[in-house]
Amino acid sequence: MKINDYIDHTLLKADARVEQIEKLVKEAKKYKFKSVCVNSSFVKYIRNMDKDIRITSVVGFPLGAMSTKAKAFEAKCAIEDGADEIDMVINVGRLKDKDYDYILNDIKEVRKASKDKILKVIIETCLLNDEEKVKICELSKEAKADFVKTSTGFSTAGAKKEDVSLMRKTVGDDLGVKASGGIHTYAEAIEMIEAGANRLGSSASVAIVKGEENA
Repeated sequence: MKINDYIDHTLLKADARVEQIEKLVKEAKKYKFKSVCVNSSFVKYIRNMDKDIRITSVVGFPLGAMSTKAKAFEAKCAIEDGADEIDMVINVGRLKDKDYDYILNDIKEVRKASKDKILKVIIETCLLNDEEKVKICELSKEAKADFVKTSTGFSTAGAKKEDVSLMRKTVGDDLGVKASGGIHTYAEAIEMIEAGANRLGSSASVAIVKGEENA
């Protein structure tokens, strides 16, 4: 196993600058990360930089509380700009209200807009109880998403191995599980993979790879 194959090399900060995005791309190429993960405004810039690099665009990030129509449109635009994967944020409040029809439609509309591209559903585990985590994983599966993802990294906590394990147990082998948020070391990355993650999101990707080299 090579840890770089698991990693979406990530830069989602509000103050991200073009020179930082360029560095992100260069690092992703050097270390052969799975993709770069960025806000949608940078997708076309990266695609113009590099025709081959795999690009993940977040959608409805980081709150997930905008309209379904807006999320679907953002996903459509990101793909037109060159995105290969979409990481969408659910509407956490609607999930807590048990408005499951809304949540299901929210994911389905982004699924439709994403066409054949990989769709990951960010469930923001730190804001959910276990019952809600299981339910959103089930709804994501019903909506034909490809992955469920733990966190935006912008809320009260990031990925935890217990959540990854619960998500994997719920979706089985049908969906991928992406652990994201607060993964800074090789040991933490391995912990998530052993818990059931088959994709990792991290801004500390280079440190993780160097940690593997020294393990």
